[in-house]
Amino acid sequence: MMRAFAFLLVVFFAVAPAFAADKVELKNDQDRISYAVGMNIGYTLKGQEFNLELDKVLAGLSATFSGKDTQMSQSEMGMILNSLQQQLQEKALAEQAELAERNLKAGQDYLDAHSKQEGVTVLESGLQYKVLVKGDGVAATEEDTVKVHYRGTLVDGTEFDSSYTRGEPAEFPVQGVIPGWIEILQLMHVGDKFQVAIPPALAYGEAGAGQIIEPNSVLLFELELLDIVK
Repeated sequence: MMRAFAFLLVVFFAVAPAFAADKVELKNDQDRISYAVGMNIGYTLKGQEFNLELDKVLAGLSATFSGKDTQMSQSEMGMILNSLQQQLQEKALAEQAELAERNLKAGQDYLDAHSKQEGVTVLESGLQYKVLVKGDGVAATEEDTVKVHYRGTLVDGTEFDSSYTRGEPAEFPVQGVIPGWIEILQLMHVGDKFQVAIPPALAYGEAGAGQIIEPNSVLLFELELLDIVK
């Protein structure tokens, strides 16, 4: 019951910004607490969109808060809101699949063009790299922990991670990173600096990562192997 009621609040406050109330006086702590709760809900839910009749939403809220008889039971309310939630989830999944398909094509187009650039080597896995600086140190192995500097970007130039930006190298076991990094690190010697293009299947695939790395994103790295950590 509480989950269904909470979802009703989600629906109501999602459309509330379009129907802003007149300015109110905040005379005491209770007023300020009430207003702060409303602000918090508004900020949290801002941007969500539902096709609703606001007068019906307000009628349901008014009847519930005033203790009057409602026009549907709590069981009916729960069924309707659960159905709405399922529709929204299905819509989100469909949009995710469409985005993944679009990114997959755009990424493959990028890789096809990138593979033709001078100095680019294409591995059997689909990984592509270009040697920027050739080092003369020892080679990394799958069992090593390495110290590296790197900058990661998307094909549109958006930077999503960078040890250069943070101002210090990163250290991690070779086996503890994405498949594309595991493969390329074992081709590097201390002192090497590579430019690397990693296909989605060797990065984060259809899942993506966080808000920036979308499903089926090609990842580009400037990667420098500084040392093997003993």
